[in-house]
Amino acid sequence: MNLSDAMAELFYGGQSRLVRAFEDYDGEASFRREPWQRAGLGGGRVCTLEGGRVFERAGVNVSAVSGAQVPPSVGAQLPETAGKPFRATGISMVLHPLNPYAPSFHANFRFFETGDAWWFGGGLDLTPMYGFDDDAVHFHRTLRDWCDRHPGTADHEKWKSACDSYFTIEHRGEMRGIGGVFFDHLTATGPDGFAAHRALVADGLDTILAAYRPILDRRTELPYGEAERRWQLIRRGRYAEFNLVYDRGTMFGLQTKGNIEAILISMPPMASWAYDVRPEPRSPEADLSRFLQPRDWAGARAPQVKELSR
Repeated sequence: MNLSDAMAELFYGGQSRLVRAFEDYDGEASFRREPWQRAGLGGGRVCTLEGGRVFERAGVNVSAVSGAQVPPSVGAQLPETAGKPFRATGISMVLHPLNPYAPSFHANFRFFETGDAWWFGGGLDLTPMYGFDDDAVHFHRTLRDWCDRHPGTADHEKWKSACDSYFTIEHRGEMRGIGGVFFDHLTATGPDGFAAHRALVADGLDTILAAYRPILDRRTELPYGEAERRWQLIRRGRYAEFNLVYDRGTMFGLQTKGNIEAILISMPPMASWAYDVRPEPRSPEADLSRFLQPRDWAGARAPQVKELSR
């Protein structure tokens, strides 16, 4: 089995476990599971859930593709790979809960191979519509602990900074959410290099539920009304702006002529835009702004849990 096939096997296994876990958590809706294949490209499996009790939309997708030439989005970053054949496999997931107080979650891990060169990329990030200090601290500490379990391979400080930078909506002057970790072009030499990096990614897949599920436990049953729903849709509009303008994964999928339905399942099912939206001062909506700039959440003092107030 070659390296790309070995990683695809890991990603398909992770997809099956996560789909079962999210399906059980929702309790009402089921994932639609659809394999896909395209001549001259490869294939994958799309798993989508819509209209659930907890998740308004959830997607957990795996792809394993190849081509005669590295896509432009990769060649522009790594000119030495331009024009070469490639193999790429990855898992990507986005979850958009129905409750405005529950944050959207995104994670992906990918493996890219061209000639004798290979590298990993990926990350996890959280996009709240309402900010909670205890959620942010938990999420970032869980990711830091994952990185700390892989010394010499992971670099939490560097990856956290890269995530803050990558998930910035430059035309808005704010981050998409509270960040997380992001890494790319991660490789190594020597016989043990691939094994160490595979172990990092396998542990990362296992960290997803530990990072996200406790936050869902705290937020999915909170009462909300039309005002909170309107704010959620405005914030989802910012999410859509980032995905369509800046996201490399979306660009890669379009350039490789991948499964367009699977690529765009990452978009929120509903979003809105309004002119010059300004939250009321000192409101929960206005408080979100302090979460959308870089901050050392993992090192923050344990927060006092506060009730929502208006």
